[in-house]
This record gives sequence, C-alpha cells and structure tokens, in this order.
Amino acid sequence: MGGLLTEAFLSSLLTGAIVAAVPILLAGLGEQMSEKAGVLNVGIEGMMLMGAYTGFLAAFQTSSLWLGFLGGILGGLLTALVMAILCVRMGLNQIVIGIGLTLGAEGLTALLHHFQFSRSYPRLPAPERLDIPGLTDLPVIGPSLFARHPIVYFALLAVVVLALLYRRTNLGMTLRAAGERPAALDVAGGNVVGIRLAAVLFTGAMAGLGGAYLANIAAGLFIPFMTGGAGFIGIVLAMLARGRPLWVLIGALIFGAALSLTTALQVAGSTMPTEVIQMLPFAAVMLVLVLFGRRAKLPSALAVSYERGAR
Repeated sequence: MGGLLTEAFLSSLLTGAIVAAVPILLAGLGEQMSEKAGVLNVGIEGMMLMGAYTGFLAAFQTSSLWLGFLGGILGGLLTALVMAILCVRMGLNQIVIGIGLTLGAEGLTALLHHFQFSRSYPRLPAPERLDIPGLTDLPVIGPSLFARHPIVYFALLAVVVLALLYRRTNLGMTLRAAGERPAALDVAGGNVVGIRLAAVLFTGAMAGLGGAYLANIAAGLFIPFMTGGAGFIGIVLAMLARGRPLWVLIGALIFGAALSLTTALQVAGSTMPTEVIQMLPFAAVMLVLVLFGRRAKLPSALAVSYERGAR
C-alpha cells in the first residue's frame, strides 16, 4: 500500500480526476439551469453522447479540436431542441421523453459509428495544453492542475459566472421564478415558455460540449455508449447542489476521483480487481444520495408542464 502515497500515484489520480470531472461538471451545470427553470432534463445522457459523436466527427474531419467542440455543442443543441419542442412547447412528460431521447441517441450514435469507424477506430492527435506560468512547476499538482486544455479553465470559469448569474442578476431570479412560481412569473409579464426553452437549449449545449471533451480530449476517439452514465451523475449533482454551481464542481471532482482510481491503482501496481474499482463511482453516487438526498431542495414546479391559464 506504500505505492499509494508515491508522487506517480497522486499525480495520476489528480490528473484522472480532472479529466473525468470536466464532462460531469459541464453536464451538471447545464442540468442545474434546466432544473432551476422547472424542466427535469433526463435526456442529458443522450445529449452528451450525441455531442461526443458529432464533436469527434467534426474534429476528425476538419483536424481542428475547436471545430470539434463546436460540433459537439451543435449535436447537444439539436438533441435538446427535440426535448424543448416536445416537453416545453407541447407539454409531454419530461421523464418519458428524456429516457426516449437517451435511448435514441445511444442507438443512433452506435449505428453511425458502426458504419463509419467500426473497422478503423481512428484516434485524434494529442490535444494542446495551456500552461499557467509559475504554477506548472509545482510538484504533483502543477502538471495536473495548471497544464490543462483551455476547456478545463472554461468549465471552472463557468462555475463562477453561473454563481454570479443566479445570485446577482434579474435573469437568475427569472429562472428561479420559472421553476418555483411559473404562474406568478407569467402574471408579472415574464415569458415562462421562452425561459424554459432557453434553459433546455443551454443544457444541451453544455452537455454536448462535455461529450465532445470526453471524446476529443479524455479519450481521443469515439466509442459507442462511452458516456457510461456521466449524464445521470450530472443529474444527481444538480439535484443535490441546491442551486449552487460550486457544489456541482465539488461533486464532479469527487466522482471524477472515483472514476480515475482504476488507472491510478494500476500505476501503483495494485492487485485489486478492476471490476471492484469500476463500481466505486456508482457506489459513491448511492452513498451521497443516502447521506444528502433528503436535504435536496428542488423547484416546486420541477417536471410540471406549464400551460398559460391552466389550473
């Protein structure tokens, strides 16, 4: 067990935690806004998977990671648009539609991958990194925290921006009203449907970006079903965070650390079965739900379709 305290193990664990946490963080932040507006976006897993596929396809075809991220955002947006039309505009059941979107995205991306890449499994080149001068030379944490792809820094910045938006702006209050008292917001002249549409589309964009990061940066290739439940973990984090983006970040890092333990323990030479290690993230989800699930505060109109004038 002494190998667990080596610099190689700690560096591997920290690096893996960040790489695994970023997609969950982006998805969780998107889901948090959707839930604030009153839409339970269960289809976020499908949006991530579609973003992973379209992001990888765009990056592979254009040899540009940035166009790949744009492709991932568009893939997530298009999937979210279906959710927005069916659930927000037409008032259909959000849970049923979300599950259907996830299953549809899984089948569609697996089918497209089979016809395009199943024989070649192409990989993308190593991504660029943005070093923070003076900090990258720190032992253990330097290369792991301060020599990352710019998208990592964007995700951290998004935490700060969204926290300020929810606390300090009228838009944050409007989002909360759409999820808590949509009828009151409507009477006050607010556009409940418009706010919810924008929130769902934002969720799709963030989930698509998270999926593109997972395929283009974390893995360097697309594999069917590669999200592995990251979107559902994002939903759990959004529900438990009580509307605070910082709590989503903390939760994403915890689950990211659990996900990275497989690689880190292999670096340390551990003989623990891989199957046991792979159970840790989901065991952590269940433990967190048991400890904090009762304290979760959800909007009173969450998953309730709003129809103007209806009672």
